[in-house]
Amino acid sequence: MPGIVIVGAQWGDEGKGKATDLLGSRTDYVVKFNGGNNAGHTVVVGDEKYALHLLPSGILTPGVTPVIGNGVVIDLEVLFDELEALSARGVDVSKLRVSANAHIITDYHRTLDKVTERFLGKRSIGTTGRGIGPAYADKINRVGIRVQDLFDESILRQKIDGALDNKNHLLTKVYNRRAVTSDEVFDDLVSYVERLRPMVADTGLELSQAMDAGRTVVFEAGQATMLDIDHGTYPFVTSSTATAAGAALGSGIAPGRLDRVIGIVKAYTTRVGAGPFPTELFDEWGELLRKNGFEFGTTTGRPRRCGWNDTVITRYASRINGLTDIVLTKLDVLTGIEQIPVCVAYDVDGQRFDEMPISQSDFHHATPIYETLPGWSEDITGARQLSDLPANARAYVRFLEERSGSRISAIGVGADREAIVQVHDLID
Repeated sequence: MPGIVIVGAQWGDEGKGKATDLLGSRTDYVVKFNGGNNAGHTVVVGDEKYALHLLPSGILTPGVTPVIGNGVVIDLEVLFDELEALSARGVDVSKLRVSANAHIITDYHRTLDKVTERFLGKRSIGTTGRGIGPAYADKINRVGIRVQDLFDESILRQKIDGALDNKNHLLTKVYNRRAVTSDEVFDDLVSYVERLRPMVADTGLELSQAMDAGRTVVFEAGQATMLDIDHGTYPFVTSSTATAAGAALGSGIAPGRLDRVIGIVKAYTTRVGAGPFPTELFDEWGELLRKNGFEFGTTTGRPRRCGWNDTVITRYASRINGLTDIVLTKLDVLTGIEQIPVCVAYDVDGQRFDEMPISQSDFHHATPIYETLPGWSEDITGARQLSDLPANARAYVRFLEERSGSRISAIGVGADREAIVQVHDLID
């Protein structure tokens, strides 16, 4: 049975949670393998809307075992707030598994994130201020605190003391903030130990054994390709590997066990935070997309920057991730627009680029080259087969597919769980 990776093929917020949900009852495990609570999934089930920040969206599907992999950084307060909120709404969260090797976000990570952004001023990256970057920096610097460390108080004390030796110099001498005491960090972390203990496991081993037994495992990326630390629009990126390669790294399974890679592409394009965005709209069309698509961050509430679909970055994402399928989301948001531009290439100082420029400077100065397609006015939210879509909507989908490098296997036509046109099976 397959290992299926789901990745965002733009700058995030494409609707990855809905794609995971689409696989539904045929999925046995859903693994979050990167990021933290700096990005969210919104999943609509009937009349209920669930905003998930740290938890994998598979936690909403009965029978699925949700897993937080070793590649994730965990804010324990957020984790237990989310679990309690879901439990209060009748969701069974008892099957959650957490990797013993995942790193912990502490209060000093959150503080450093916020003060560093303020210190950078106009050069700020646009982080969420939730401590994600500093936690990953500690991981790479080998001074991070892992989940397993919480169960050995002596080791935990040593790691906190070692981290604060450096952090307090920064906080007090550079940022003019108060020093953090070892006791306050220690007391905060150990307060979660007994609640956390039953969830912690060797998740890499468990996932490998599940796949050996023929179970279907879905690996769900946080953020998206264009925010990947290596392959995104650096430095305006996240601090982890948000591409398909991260599924193996962040979950502890072998790369050869990944059978299918599903890229999620919004019918238009959005971005949150700073950084280049060639098709961004600053006029009434951008405001229309934001309003009709309700483009506000699930985690931050920030209004998203909006623009037309960019097939150059979709082709790039298809190549980087080895996409086998695309799920196209929010096609319904374009209903009522008479002429819909699609970016097919870039112009940089008179030179045409059909693929991503190698230089970040070139990408920053790229002007989109558009082809315009006729729109449609019919309500498509009730469509469940490709033939149910208006001819112009089908032509739009076909145009994006031809220029993406991958087949479009499903199309989102509304916010509801069932509002999907399935063209190809995503598992078989």
